[in-house]
Amino acid sequence: MIETDRLILRAFREADREAFAAINGDPRVGAWLGGVIDRAASDAMLDRINAHIQETGWGLWAAERKADARLIGFIGLSTVKAGALPVGPAIEMGWRLAPEAWGGGLATEGAQAALDWGFDHIDTSEIIAFTATTNLASQAVMRRIGLAPDPGRDFDHPRLAEGHPLRRHVVFAAKRP
Repeated sequence: MIETDRLILRAFREADREAFAAINGDPRVGAWLGGVIDRAASDAMLDRINAHIQETGWGLWAAERKADARLIGFIGLSTVKAGALPVGPAIEMGWRLAPEAWGGGLATEGAQAALDWGFDHIDTSEIIAFTATTNLASQAVMRRIGLAPDPGRDFDHPRLAEGHPLRRHVVFAAKRP
Protein backbone atom coordinates (compact mmCIF):
# COMPACT_ATOMS: atom_id res chain seq x y z
CA MET A 1 0.00 0.00 0.00
CA ILE A 2 1.15 3.53 -0.82
CA GLU A 3 -0.31 6.54 0.92
CA THR A 4 -0.17 10.15 -0.27
CA ASP A 5 -1.82 13.25 1.16
CA ARG A 6 -5.11 12.50 -0.60
CA LEU A 7 -4.87 8.91 -1.86
CA ILE A 8 -4.39 5.33 -0.81
CA LEU A 9 -3.00 3.06 -3.53
CA ARG A 10 -3.77 -0.58 -2.75
CA ALA A 11 -4.83 -3.89 -4.25
CA PHE A 12 -8.40 -4.01 -5.50
CA ARG A 13 -11.09 -5.48 -3.25
CA GLU A 14 -14.20 -7.43 -4.23
CA ALA A 15 -16.24 -4.39 -3.18
CA ASP A 16 -14.45 -2.31 -5.85
CA ARG A 17 -15.84 -4.25 -8.81
CA GLU A 18 -18.99 -2.17 -9.38
CA ALA A 19 -17.19 1.18 -9.14
CA PHE A 20 -14.36 -0.07 -11.37
CA ALA A 21 -16.86 -1.27 -13.96
CA ALA A 22 -18.58 2.12 -13.88
CA ILE A 23 -15.25 3.87 -14.59
CA ASN A 24 -14.39 1.43 -17.39
CA GLY A 25 -17.88 1.81 -18.86
CA ASP A 26 -17.88 5.61 -18.82
CA PRO A 27 -17.73 6.96 -22.40
CA ARG A 28 -15.55 9.89 -21.27
CA VAL A 29 -12.93 7.40 -20.03
CA GLY A 30 -13.38 5.12 -23.03
CA ALA A 31 -12.82 8.05 -25.38
CA TRP A 32 -9.10 7.92 -24.45
CA LEU A 33 -8.84 4.13 -24.53
CA GLY A 34 -10.40 3.17 -27.82
CA GLY A 35 -13.82 2.48 -26.31
CA VAL A 36 -15.56 1.42 -23.14
CA ILE A 37 -15.40 -2.07 -21.70
CA ASP A 38 -18.31 -4.03 -20.27
CA ARG A 39 -18.65 -5.48 -16.77
CA ALA A 40 -17.23 -8.89 -17.68
CA ALA A 41 -14.13 -7.35 -19.27
CA SER A 42 -13.76 -4.97 -16.33
CA ASP A 43 -13.93 -7.84 -13.85
CA ALA A 44 -11.37 -9.80 -15.90
CA MET A 45 -9.08 -6.75 -15.92
CA LEU A 46 -9.40 -6.37 -12.14
CA ASP A 47 -8.53 -10.05 -11.73
CA ARG A 48 -5.44 -9.69 -13.95
CA ILE A 49 -4.33 -6.58 -12.08
CA ASN A 50 -4.66 -8.27 -8.70
CA ALA A 51 -2.91 -11.41 -9.96
CA HIS A 52 0.03 -9.23 -11.05
CA ILE A 53 0.11 -7.53 -7.65
CA GLN A 54 -0.05 -10.91 -5.90
CA GLU A 55 2.79 -12.24 -8.06
CA THR A 56 5.12 -9.23 -7.98
CA GLY A 57 4.08 -7.13 -4.98
CA TRP A 58 3.26 -4.17 -7.22
CA GLY A 59 0.96 -3.20 -10.04
CA LEU A 60 -1.86 -0.94 -11.10
CA TRP A 61 -3.14 -0.21 -7.63
CA ALA A 62 -6.70 0.77 -6.84
CA ALA A 63 -6.74 4.52 -6.17
CA GLU A 64 -8.92 5.30 -3.17
CA ARG A 65 -9.62 8.92 -2.33
CA LYS A 66 -9.06 9.45 1.41
CA ALA A 67 -11.67 12.20 1.75
CA ASP A 68 -14.57 9.83 1.06
CA ALA A 69 -12.95 6.35 0.77
CA ARG A 70 -14.21 6.23 -2.82
CA LEU A 71 -12.51 4.22 -5.56
CA ILE A 72 -11.58 6.72 -8.26
CA GLY A 73 -9.65 4.39 -10.57
CA PHE A 74 -6.15 2.97 -10.66
CA ILE A 75 -2.62 4.36 -10.58
CA GLY A 76 0.53 2.33 -10.67
CA LEU A 77 2.96 0.23 -12.61
CA SER A 78 2.66 -2.71 -14.96
CA THR A 79 4.84 -4.95 -17.06
CA VAL A 80 4.93 -4.63 -20.83
CA LYS A 81 6.12 -8.00 -22.03
CA ALA A 82 8.50 -8.36 -24.98
CA GLY A 83 6.48 -8.47 -28.18
CA ALA A 84 3.24 -7.28 -26.56
CA LEU A 85 3.83 -3.71 -27.71
CA PRO A 86 6.67 -2.09 -29.66
CA VAL A 87 8.03 -0.59 -26.38
CA GLY A 88 8.32 -3.92 -24.52
CA PRO A 89 9.84 -5.25 -22.46
CA ALA A 90 9.40 -2.38 -20.03
CA ILE A 91 7.96 -1.24 -16.73
CA GLU A 92 5.08 1.08 -17.57
CA MET A 93 3.39 3.66 -15.41
CA GLY A 94 -0.34 4.04 -15.92
CA TRP A 95 -3.47 5.58 -14.52
CA ARG A 96 -7.17 5.56 -15.23
CA LEU A 97 -9.43 7.81 -13.21
CA ALA A 98 -13.12 8.52 -13.04
CA PRO A 99 -13.97 11.82 -14.76
CA GLU A 100 -15.00 13.46 -11.47
CA ALA A 101 -11.39 12.94 -10.31
CA TRP A 102 -9.88 14.66 -13.36
CA GLY A 103 -8.23 18.05 -13.15
CA GLY A 104 -7.54 18.16 -9.41
CA GLY A 105 -3.98 16.86 -9.36
CA LEU A 106 -4.84 13.37 -8.10
CA ALA A 107 -3.27 11.62 -11.11
CA THR A 108 -0.07 13.60 -10.63
CA GLU A 109 0.00 12.95 -6.88
CA GLY A 110 -0.56 9.24 -7.25
CA ALA A 111 1.69 8.81 -10.27
CA GLN A 112 4.58 10.57 -8.51
CA ALA A 113 4.18 8.25 -5.51
CA ALA A 114 4.04 5.18 -7.77
CA LEU A 115 7.08 6.31 -9.76
CA ASP A 116 9.08 6.91 -6.59
CA TRP A 117 7.98 3.55 -5.20
CA GLY A 118 8.94 1.84 -8.45
CA PHE A 119 12.49 3.14 -8.43
CA ASP A 120 12.82 2.30 -4.72
CA HIS A 121 11.52 -1.28 -5.04
CA ILE A 122 11.82 -2.59 -8.61
CA ASP A 123 15.11 -3.56 -10.21
CA THR A 124 14.76 -1.40 -13.31
CA SER A 125 16.80 1.43 -14.76
CA GLU A 126 13.79 3.05 -16.43
CA ILE A 127 10.04 3.49 -16.13
CA ILE A 128 8.04 4.56 -19.15
CA ALA A 129 4.55 5.85 -19.84
CA PHE A 130 2.72 6.20 -23.12
CA THR A 131 -0.53 7.61 -24.38
CA ALA A 132 -2.21 8.79 -27.55
CA THR A 133 -0.61 11.84 -29.13
CA THR A 134 -3.85 13.75 -28.53
CA ASN A 135 -4.04 12.97 -24.79
CA LEU A 136 -2.40 16.18 -23.65
CA ALA A 137 -3.72 15.88 -20.07
CA SER A 138 -1.89 12.58 -19.52
CA GLN A 139 1.22 13.97 -21.18
CA ALA A 140 1.10 16.90 -18.75
CA VAL A 141 1.01 14.46 -15.82
CA MET A 142 4.01 12.65 -17.30
CA ARG A 143 5.97 15.89 -17.55
CA ARG A 144 4.99 17.01 -14.02
CA ILE A 145 6.38 13.82 -12.47
CA GLY A 146 9.65 14.09 -14.37
CA LEU A 147 9.18 11.82 -17.38
CA ALA A 148 10.66 13.17 -20.60
CA PRO A 149 9.47 12.60 -24.17
CA ASP A 150 11.33 9.85 -25.98
CA PRO A 151 10.14 10.41 -29.58
CA GLY A 152 12.38 7.71 -31.03
CA ARG A 153 10.14 5.15 -29.30
CA ASP A 154 6.75 6.58 -30.33
CA PHE A 155 4.58 3.90 -31.96
CA ASP A 156 1.28 3.01 -33.56
CA HIS A 157 -0.76 1.00 -31.07
CA PRO A 158 -1.31 -2.43 -32.63
CA ARG A 159 -4.70 -2.92 -30.93
CA LEU A 160 -6.15 0.13 -32.66
CA ALA A 161 -7.09 0.06 -36.34
CA GLU A 162 -5.21 1.94 -39.01
CA GLY A 163 -6.69 5.44 -39.14
CA HIS A 164 -8.04 5.31 -35.56
CA PRO A 165 -7.55 8.77 -34.01
CA LEU A 166 -5.83 7.29 -30.94
CA ARG A 167 -3.52 4.90 -32.79
CA ARG A 168 -0.33 7.01 -32.67
CA HIS A 169 1.22 6.92 -29.19
CA VAL A 170 3.96 9.02 -27.64
CA VAL A 171 6.40 7.54 -25.17
CA PHE A 172 7.83 9.29 -22.10
CA ALA A 173 10.60 7.86 -19.92
CA ALA A 174 12.28 8.40 -16.57
CA LYS A 175 15.69 6.98 -15.72
CA ARG A 176 16.52 5.77 -12.23
CA PRO A 177 17.82 8.77 -10.27
